[in-house]
Formats: sequence, C-alpha cells, structure tokens
Amino acid sequence: MNDRNPPTTVPRTIGRILFALLFVAAGIYHFQETIGFAAMLPDFVPLRKELIWVTGVVEWILAILLFVPRIRKLMGIVISIYLVLIFPANIYSAIMNIPMPGQHYTPPIYLWLRLLVQPLFIWWILWATWPPKNKR
Repeated sequence: MNDRNPPTTVPRTIGRILFALLFVAAGIYHFQETIGFAAMLPDFVPLRKELIWVTGVVEWILAILLFVPRIRKLMGIVISIYLVLIFPANIYSAIMNIPMPGQHYTPPIYLWLRLLVQPLFIWWILWATWPPKNKR
C-alpha cells in the first residue's frame, strides 16, 4: 500500500465530498444562527457564542483535512470524536425542548430523532475515510 495515496473507492470519495460539504454548510450555519446554536448549550458554559464560532471554523478545517490522503483515516477518527463531543448539546436540546437553530419551534419528536442522526454521521465518516477491506 502506498502511504502517500491510501486506497479508496469512488463511492467513498463521493461520501467524503458530501460529508465535507455538509460540514462546510454547518460551519456557515454556525455564523448565521449563532444564537440558536448557543441556546443548545447550558447557561453554565462560558463564552457560548464564541464557542459556536470556533466550532464552525473547526468544521471547515475538518472538512478540508478530509482531502489530505495521508491523514484521511485519522480524520475519520478525529471527526468521529468531534461528533461524540458535540452530542451532549443535542441531548440537552432534546431534554430542554430547545428549537433547532433558525427555528422558533421544533416538535419534540424531531429533537429526539435528531439524536439518531449522530451515530449515522459517525458511521458515514468512518466508512468514507477507511480503505475498503480488500484494499487494507
């Protein structure tokens, strides 16, 4: 295996592109709906708006780093950890019935269903960044 360009497949490449676009869009949304994202954090969290801006920038950086072949697999792990770290904000939002950013009201069932999306995102990014079994 060539460490400079680890093996991948077209579907996995498409998966990385789509995931990167999702992260870029989410990063932009962090700046457009800062107050809505900040509301997803408990009041005891300091500098909530600034934290939202930082996480928006982090999502852009992670999206870009997905396209560095040498660290592709590592980025899948790093992004998975990031998704686990931000998961408590979604739990808090569901428990406290905080609308999704940009909305005045979100039906509670959607807030709870959103919790199911995070594991799917983790699976998606790990699948898209790891070489296929027959190419490992």
